[in-house]
Amino acid sequence: MAGMRKILVGGAALAAAGWALRQVPAELGTRPLQSGPDRAARIRRSPQFSNGTFVNTMPDASTAVPTAPPVGMLRELSKDREQRRPNGLIPLRVPPTDDPVGLRAVWYGHASTLVELDGRKVLFDPVWSKRPSPSQLVGPKRHHPVPIELNELPQVDAIAISHDHYDHLDMATVKWLTATQKAPFLVPLGIGAHLERWGVPLFRIIELDWEEEAEVAGLRFVSTAARHFSGRSLTRNDTLWGSWVIAGPTKRVFYAGDSGYFEGYKGIGSAHGPFDLTLMPIGAYSPAWPDIHMNPEEAVNAHLDLGGSLMLPVHWATFTLALHPWAEPVRRLWREAKARDVKIAVPRPGQAIDTTDTPAVDAWWELLA
Repeated sequence: MAGMRKILVGGAALAAAGWALRQVPAELGTRPLQSGPDRAARIRRSPQFSNGTFVNTMPDASTAVPTAPPVGMLRELSKDREQRRPNGLIPLRVPPTDDPVGLRAVWYGHASTLVELDGRKVLFDPVWSKRPSPSQLVGPKRHHPVPIELNELPQVDAIAISHDHYDHLDMATVKWLTATQKAPFLVPLGIGAHLERWGVPLFRIIELDWEEEAEVAGLRFVSTAARHFSGRSLTRNDTLWGSWVIAGPTKRVFYAGDSGYFEGYKGIGSAHGPFDLTLMPIGAYSPAWPDIHMNPEEAVNAHLDLGGSLMLPVHWATFTLALHPWAEPVRRLWREAKARDVKIAVPRPGQAIDTTDTPAVDAWWELLA
């Protein structure tokens, strides 16, 4: 029996390794400059493209995060691990199935959010896989299940992606949405190369440079700046990153994607705001990369720069991607919001937030901290 068990375990390991070898190359996507002359020409014309890569127009921080974790970080990751995960099960909610009258957001976890405005539905950075990684065998695991399965999603009018990092662009989710939804994918310049490799028809891909816009289902989408970087392998910055303005007939929403704080938020607010709702990242910050992820206080600053009314925090709770304790981002956010009289909503995963009837913040995370 013991010998048979070893054979079965060994066979399972070989099968898993074979699966990884087949999947990982596809997960890496495609170099956009090698994906066709039309896309390559557009990329080379971009004001954000210089010397073979995309760059930030503000002081470039894209080299702040090393390609491999330094020894000191690996040592720190091994300490205080319990503080970087919830102390119990994160409470989930079942999203509503009715159509809202005004503006509503459903946060599914991390950055994945469904926004319903002016009778239209927009899905941001959908990631349904268990790990944001090129292989589901390694990488940070979810701290909570996704509140609903992909086949339970309503039909959406648009799918907007902020950049190509694994915690924002997930191949398995893209493939499922391609097969089950009809909505176009709106992406920053270059990311269409990944989508094409994964089977998304070209007519469903809308690639935009910063300050370019497109109209979909009566909504105006504007690709706006962010201070970040891109890459699904050791190659960096061959696709653009960004944020999104979504403007309907009566409501306006801003999604920051991943970004460090920069003065450009004031310009975005002046040109495209004010906003009824902002989706702002508050987690995965570190003194080691201060320019490419905002901390909670900076997220509040950006929200105010944008002229935001209600702020909904994203990019926290679901994956451990930095050294700070699990609940620290939302604790710092709540403290800063109260000090500066900023209106926030902190939903549980799956909970809908209606901007006309925003629930009071109830500190549900403290039971798990």
